[in-house]
Amino acid sequence: MLSHERADKAALRNSCRQGRRVNALAGELIGLLGQNLEMLDALLVAVGLVIYVAASHSLHQRRHPSAAIAWVGGILLVPYLALPLYLAFGSRKVVQPSTTHSGRRVLVAASATHATAARAQQLGFAMGLPEPAPCAGPTIHEDGAQALVALRRIIAGASRTLEVSTFILGRDVLGDEVSELLKERARAGVRVRLLIDGIGIYLGGYPDMKGFAQAGVEVVRFVPPFRSPKRGRTNLRNHRKMVIADGEHLWCGGRNLSAEYFAGDPRPIMPRTAWVDLTFDLDGEVAGQALQQFEQDWAFAIEQPAPAARVSRPVPAEPGPLAQLVASGPDIADDTIYTLLISGCFTSQKRILAVTPYFVPDPALLTALMLAARRGIDVDLVIPAQSNHRLADYARHRALRDLIGAGGRVWLHPRMLHAKAVLFDDELALAGSANLDGRSLFLNYEMMVAFYDRKAVRAFARWVTARQQESLSYVAQRPGIIRELAEGLLLWVAFQL
Repeated sequence: MLSHERADKAALRNSCRQGRRVNALAGELIGLLGQNLEMLDALLVAVGLVIYVAASHSLHQRRHPSAAIAWVGGILLVPYLALPLYLAFGSRKVVQPSTTHSGRRVLVAASATHATAARAQQLGFAMGLPEPAPCAGPTIHEDGAQALVALRRIIAGASRTLEVSTFILGRDVLGDEVSELLKERARAGVRVRLLIDGIGIYLGGYPDMKGFAQAGVEVVRFVPPFRSPKRGRTNLRNHRKMVIADGEHLWCGGRNLSAEYFAGDPRPIMPRTAWVDLTFDLDGEVAGQALQQFEQDWAFAIEQPAPAARVSRPVPAEPGPLAQLVASGPDIADDTIYTLLISGCFTSQKRILAVTPYFVPDPALLTALMLAARRGIDVDLVIPAQSNHRLADYARHRALRDLIGAGGRVWLHPRMLHAKAVLFDDELALAGSANLDGRSLFLNYEMMVAFYDRKAVRAFARWVTARQQESLSYVAQRPGIIRELAEGLLLWVAFQL
């Protein structure tokens, strides 16, 4: 009996010693594993930072500070998540800076005596933009009904070629009508090309690709996200909107080809309320500039070399009403629209009038607007009281408070306002597809038209002022600490909104 008890105690002691050895061994393994994981984390962070710096330098990315801080902070804090996201979405520019205009004389049209117009044209030459050219128009569409009438007219009038670029083509009453009009022109022998963004194509309901093909309409998706060979560019969306007939007639602005951008869709199966938006049409050389931009976008989307640039016509001694296409995006070496906005804020002498659905500017643009207000310029910003992007609405309040604190005025429109235009004095109007946020100004492919004619600028001013008169004044409220922290965190990634 006693010998059995001694044996049991000995076995227990041996078991305990073995357990302690196993625990010690497990602790050593966990320690080694932890050290290896720390080394792996450090290696991944180092690799991520090297990739970020090398790509930014070699591709001349020139990100604004919030984007750079967001990417670097993400790589440091969560490298396993941030590095794959950067590789997938981190590219901002996909061309090398152009030097074709470096030896070009910087000329200013004789009529551009105002500092804002003169400086904008100088910057346009320096950035390699098409030369300002005479145009007939613009005809500003007062509402969606007028915009649709003009769109039908331009599509029906095409006799040789018809190019359409849009972010969204809706499967609704408006999108179906436009699709049928395009098919009709293709059956009549017109070459019809339709360029739809690779993400936007899913947002309005997938279009009838088979019907387009049967009618002879050529359709190309711009960088489709799931099968595009252009890795790292999935986040760079084509937001340019234009309809060009025969290279001579241009319809463009903020409207996508979907019901809510025009008169809405009353059908009970998919009711859509009409938004307030801004489009216009014009004739002349600017339509040719838009066609050249479309050709470049089309060639990029189908993986073909871009066609040779058309030679712009020289500016006559007495050009009359002048306008020029201002494209911006990853395919343009300079941030053209952003540069013209900053310049206009510093050269304006009386007023700055802007309308945009989303106002999340970077610090430099916000500072430029605030300085303009502080030196006595009337700065008026018209935005929707509630847009279709709640995060952008939440993120905008800090900038709105700063702008009002500097003496600017902000107006909240009761409807969803999707128009995009910025006017400087009576001398320069920029109207088109670009919003006043980081995504439009630094990531998207965008297109504006710069007008240097006082009559045209005043016509745009009347349209925006009418929206301002329909709006209520924004009253800035001091935020609590929780809201201020939340706004700051959201602004950290605001360039992706």
